[in-house]
Amino acid sequence: MKTDLLSRKADYIGITGSVLCIIHCLITPILLLTSSLFQNSTFRVGYLSLDYVFIGVNIVAVYFATRHYAPVAIKRSLWVFLTLFTVALLLEEKAPVFEYIAYIASAGLVITHLVNIRQHRLSHTH
Repeated sequence: MKTDLLSRKADYIGITGSVLCIIHCLITPILLLTSSLFQNSTFRVGYLSLDYVFIGVNIVAVYFATRHYAPVAIKRSLWVFLTLFTVALLLEEKAPVFEYIAYIASAGLVITHLVNIRQHRLSHTH
């Protein structure tokens, strides 16, 4: 029952996780420079480790979105974007290019989840 509900909502969870990650990545530099909250190293490390939460959310979302209904092209796209997203976030500190790859992969996840939702709706209406 719970896995069935998770399978039906996986695309929405993935979209939400990816969009929140993009927002998080865009506002983090601004908050680091302007907020006194980030002077506390414990809070700063906790906020910056949200990347791992986004990776986990997207892994669960892609797994359940591709388990039953998705066509092969959508399954492959979701897994490729998830892999790029994960690698880019983990290597973000090594080179600035990984930050841009993470943005592109996150946008790719959002778009592919939207295509999967549309495809699923079209296949059930016909």
